[in-house]
Parts: sequence; structure tokens; C-alpha cells
Amino acid sequence: MSSSFVSEKKLPRRTKFFYGLSEMPISIANVPLTAFIPNYYGSELGIPLAFIATILLVTRLFDCISDPLIGYLGDKTNTRWGRRKPWIFMSAPIIFFAVYKLFFPATDGSVDGNYLFIWLLVFWLGWTMLLIPYYAWGAELSPEYNERTSIAAWRAQIGMVANVARKIVPTLALLLFAYGGTREVIEMIGLAVLVLIPITIGATLYKVPESKDYNETRIPIMQGLRTMWGNHPFRVLVLAFGVCYIGMNLSTAVFLFYIRGIVQEEEAGIVFLLCYYSSLLCGIPFWTWASKYLGKNKTWAAGLTCFVVVTPTYLFLGPGDFLWTLPVTTICGFGAGATYVMPHSMKADVIDIDRLETGEDRTALFFAVWSFVMKLGAALGPALALAMLSWSGFDSTPGAYNGPNQLLGLKLIFGLSTPIFFGATAIIMLFYPITEEKQIEVRKKIEEQRAMQPESG
Repeated sequence: MSSSFVSEKKLPRRTKFFYGLSEMPISIANVPLTAFIPNYYGSELGIPLAFIATILLVTRLFDCISDPLIGYLGDKTNTRWGRRKPWIFMSAPIIFFAVYKLFFPATDGSVDGNYLFIWLLVFWLGWTMLLIPYYAWGAELSPEYNERTSIAAWRAQIGMVANVARKIVPTLALLLFAYGGTREVIEMIGLAVLVLIPITIGATLYKVPESKDYNETRIPIMQGLRTMWGNHPFRVLVLAFGVCYIGMNLSTAVFLFYIRGIVQEEEAGIVFLLCYYSSLLCGIPFWTWASKYLGKNKTWAAGLTCFVVVTPTYLFLGPGDFLWTLPVTTICGFGAGATYVMPHSMKADVIDIDRLETGEDRTALFFAVWSFVMKLGAALGPALALAMLSWSGFDSTPGAYNGPNQLLGLKLIFGLSTPIFFGATAIIMLFYPITEEKQIEVRKKIEEQRAMQPESG
């Protein structure tokens, strides 16, 4: 086995750059699936909100099987190209076709709830095949505490550049050519994803080397999941990640309704997102730097606190107050930079505990669980948001009348959901036990353990 496990050598920036490229289509497609797609299929294609909420939730149940299965099979994969690359390669055409069907639906009345259900199911299958091996690969690129944060930051920054560009193009189309609205934005986003999938994923697969220095997993999948659950830092992190992601997606699913129903400037919704993600992009290097002094868990909690403090301001805004949303959005976006980096870096540290206890490299199975939690949050958040809007009597049809009670319900959902969920996440992070010193100690023990193993041939 290699003796370089505790090496402090940093990865070349070139490697981090090409690895991060595949985050571009992921970042571009992620938010529209929880914000624009439910809004468009409900408001423009006439599918009831309660039905859409059910579809979002039911399609996630499939991940109870697909996520751990793909994670387990990914860890057992052994090819001349590596463990991760074959799965990423196979995911690309599946995602490509599903994005085309979801972002470019027919407008002749033939699209119904069954159509949305089928293509969301196909999309999430391809998504699982991409995300689990891709993020597992990132966690395996370096064993060093702060270098893992740097890798996560590069990936997040490149994804955010694509995200911001995705918003600049529709904004310019709106301002310069009066071309805007939910359908037009969805089609522009869909086209960008279709172009980027073969280019970025191909570049990552070709340019980034994959280590073959690993111990293949032999633990059966159910036993492996039980062993995983015995990992205390893992339980703390996955709980925090799940709570945070539900709140994030709940707020994301409601923001277009807030812009349309409260601020009453629907076309400016893309400007709102552009402001948020531009600020987030600026926040990533700051939180990456801060984590070297605060530690990863406290840095994440500090970023979440930005939301807790300022998001309730949205409760006091009304028609014509769009410009007043921008300072609040800027602060929230800056704080969100910590969420886009810290938990992803912390995952690799948690996996080290399992690597020490089992002697196996089961990174993909861990990321399968996180992928499932992430997608469950992506379903539960919007489903909960749309269900609450439905219960309040809010009518999402463009031009429909909503009384004071319905608008108050919309304000409460948008202005309070994030502080509640993010505040809970910050509290959970106080109980996260892995510091830099602890992680270095674990890495040294792993190196000692591997030094006692016979050389692999």
C-alpha cells in the first residue's frame, strides 16, 4: 500500500478545475427542478399543486432502492478506468434525454401528471448515477483536512459561475429583448444543460486521474449500512444536512410565488436569483478561508446564522418593494457560500472514521446515503411548501385573486421556513466532534493500519 496517505501535498489547480467542471450542469439544473419546474407545470400546464407535491415525493421513494444500490455497486466496481468514471459516463445520456423532456414539454395539452412523474423518475436515476460517484471521487482526491475544503470550494465556485451565467443570459434577454417569463427561462436553462453535459463531463473524465489505491469493500450492503449508522459523526452530519436541505428547498420552491404574489414583479425573479448566487459566489472564498481558523462545523453554523438573522425581513415587504429584497438576498447569498462548501468537505472526514473502523473504502455508499437525504430534502421541501400553500387556499393561477389570509400564509412560509430549518442545523453543528486535530489523528491511524497490510499486486 502507498505510504503517502498523510502527505500534505496539495492537488494541482488544473486537477481541481477539471474535476469541478462537471458541477456546472449539476448546478444549473438543480434549482429549476425545485423552483421553476413545479411553478411552470402548475401555473402554465394546469397540473394541480397538490398533485405535483405528491409526484415530487413519490419519485423520491425510488431512491430508497437506487441510491444505496448504486453506491454499493460503485464501491465494488473495478475496471481499467477506475471505480467512479464508468458510472459517470453512463449517467450522461440518461440525464440528457430526461432534461430535454422535462424542460421542453409539449404545450398542446398532452402533458399531464403521468408525464411529469415518468420523466422525473428517469432524471433522478441518471442524477444518482452521476452524483454518487462524482462526489465520492472528490472525497478521494485528497486525505488532507483543509485540502478537502479547497476541492469542495473549487467545485462549488465553478458550479456557481455556471449558475450566475445561467441567470445573466435570461436577465439580458428580458432587459434587451423583452423576452422573459417562466417558460422562456426554463427553455434557456434546459438548452444550457444539454450543451454542457457532454462537454463538462467529458473533460472531467478525460483530464482527472482516479486513484486505484483503495481497499475494495467486502461487507454486505445491509451490514455496511448498519455499521455506517454506528458512526456518530456521520449521524450528526447527515441529520444536519437533511434538516438544512429541507429548509433550503422549501424556500426555493416558494420564492417565485413570493415574487409574483407579494412583490408582484414576476419577470424580475431572475434578478433576485442572480443577486443571490452572485453573492454566494463571493462568499465561497471567504468561508473557505475562515474554516482554517474556525473549523468546518463552526464556519457552516456562522454562514447559516446570516439566514436566521435577516430572512424574516421578507415578512414586511409588499407590492413594489422588489429593490428592498436585494440587500436581504445579498446577505443570505453570502452566508450560503458556507453551506455549499463545508458539509461536502466534512463528509470526507466522516468517511475516514469508517475507513479506520472497517479497513475498507466505502466512500460511494456513504455518498449514496447523502444523495438520498439530499434528494429527499429536494422532494420534502417543495412538497411541504406546495402543500402548505394549498392548505392556505393560495391560488397559483396567474391573475387569480388571493386574499389577505392567503398572502399572509405565503409570507410566513417564505420568511420563516429558512430561519427555522437553518437555525436547527446550526444548533446540530455544535455537537459535531471532528476537528482538524482529530482528523489528523485518524489519518495517522489509517496509515499505520495500511502499512501493516501486504502489498497489493
